[in-house]
Amino acid sequence: MKASDLFVKALENEGVQYIFGVPGEENLDLLNSLKNSSIRLILTRHEQGAGFMAATYGRLTGQPGVCLVTLGPGATNLITPAAFAQLGAMPMFMITGQKPIKTSKQGRFQILDVVDLMRSVTKSTKQIVNGNTIASLVRESFRLAIEERPGAVHLELPEDIADEECAETVFPPIGHLRPHATKDALREATSMIEAAKSPLLLIGAGANRKRVSEALTAFVEATGIPFFTTQMGKGVVDERHPLYLGSAALSDHDFLHCAIDRADLIINVGHDVVEKPPFFMEHGGKQVIHVNFSPAEVDAVYFPQLNVVGDIAFSVQQLAKLIKNKNHWDLSFFKTIKTEVDQHLSKYFLDTRFPMLPQRLVHVLRETLAEDAVLSLDNGVYKIWFARNYKCYFPNTMLLDNALATMGAGLSSAMMAKILYPNTQVVAVCGDGGFMMNSQELETAVRLKLNLVVIIVNDNAYGMVKWKQHAMGFDNFGLDYANPDFVIYAQSFGAHGYRIQNDEHFQQTLDTCLTSTGVHVIELPVDYSLNHEILNVMLKEKTCQL
Repeated sequence: MKASDLFVKALENEGVQYIFGVPGEENLDLLNSLKNSSIRLILTRHEQGAGFMAATYGRLTGQPGVCLVTLGPGATNLITPAAFAQLGAMPMFMITGQKPIKTSKQGRFQILDVVDLMRSVTKSTKQIVNGNTIASLVRESFRLAIEERPGAVHLELPEDIADEECAETVFPPIGHLRPHATKDALREATSMIEAAKSPLLLIGAGANRKRVSEALTAFVEATGIPFFTTQMGKGVVDERHPLYLGSAALSDHDFLHCAIDRADLIINVGHDVVEKPPFFMEHGGKQVIHVNFSPAEVDAVYFPQLNVVGDIAFSVQQLAKLIKNKNHWDLSFFKTIKTEVDQHLSKYFLDTRFPMLPQRLVHVLRETLAEDAVLSLDNGVYKIWFARNYKCYFPNTMLLDNALATMGAGLSSAMMAKILYPNTQVVAVCGDGGFMMNSQELETAVRLKLNLVVIIVNDNAYGMVKWKQHAMGFDNFGLDYANPDFVIYAQSFGAHGYRIQNDEHFQQTLDTCLTSTGVHVIELPVDYSLNHEILNVMLKEKTCQL
């Protein structure tokens, strides 16, 4: 059997449905083998688009998303999506091509050590030097990509290896049981929780799994412990729940941190130091129990007193059963904080000034979108407002990146969500800066006949950096630019384009786009004038009545 045919057969054996990519000359054997495969090839316009789609497939399904690129510049363009998947714990399988390794007449043309290049952004990276090893390498790569903590893996398939004859064999995937936390760890955690006066639950990205979501909801109901989330833990438990306090979109000085300061114990489920800290630990301060698939990485801002290591759902289920002594808990202060948080967050929901405040945008979207709608965010200062103000009702209904925090992923992530959930509303919210980094994928979305809404939050600048620049007392310099006419730009790809004139116009346009077929691009001017006043001044001047 030809090695490239075996590679495709091994991928089919893993249940691969899609390959996203930009093939090159060195991938042609593999491309030809895909021609008669059950796997659907989705051609993108840039390797980053392919990588972001593959990573998001992994995030949403729990199975590795697969992407295919060529050597040299194709591989280097995949580094950012690899880091996106690796830091965000998304299973992704990358295939890169390479010149022949036995004999080659092209010298060092386009040659980079891609395997070594991938080492810092993957769980595993290898070159295939013998076609007979393909089946085992693919199986092992998929195992590693899925195994907690999930991440990116890479195989390089040289051109001459892809063309050689090899034995036909595949290794069937095998199930594996995640280890459970020890009884001693669970008993100690129970003792710490029962001894606490004001325990608080934190839900992080690692808890964004279906079984964990169900277990945590039951835990909250059984114990009555209030909870808050990191940005990537949003929606794990329905945020309409009366015990939901908010999302730690900032690391400190937010209204939510008054509750964190008051707590004497935080049960930290699914968080690790890769994600931006939801709070800062202090020596001699509150105790923290780390509940996760793997032990805590000790950091200057995170050094828990107890690790409960094992399957999170099992650990949470057992703790809910074991905790009995809780009559002395004082959780009343958290109710007061919830009221303050809700009042603060909703203050500008009905402000119809134009250009539109990001808080108003959050409110309009939450009021308009279906309960299970998927919101895909690129990276920008608006992400803070969405993380703080937008309530998620189900896991993974807000796709944001608070680990690598790269720009340029929002559109591709939304496209992937729409492919997987064709009957679900999907909206991408991108800053003008992030949108232009991978805007060429509009052509891919149109070609795939996706029904998708893309909102470009436009301030003609790198707004996040301008906000930080202002906060640090620097002059406004070097961060403003001009944009294309986004209406004409969208239309040139075959999409529909709209430029918003006022608040009412936005609501009407949004309703039209959500009920129409095709790709719809909405340019929405945004007013960031309150960012500094609220995030840098007001929040730092507030006092917590502890």
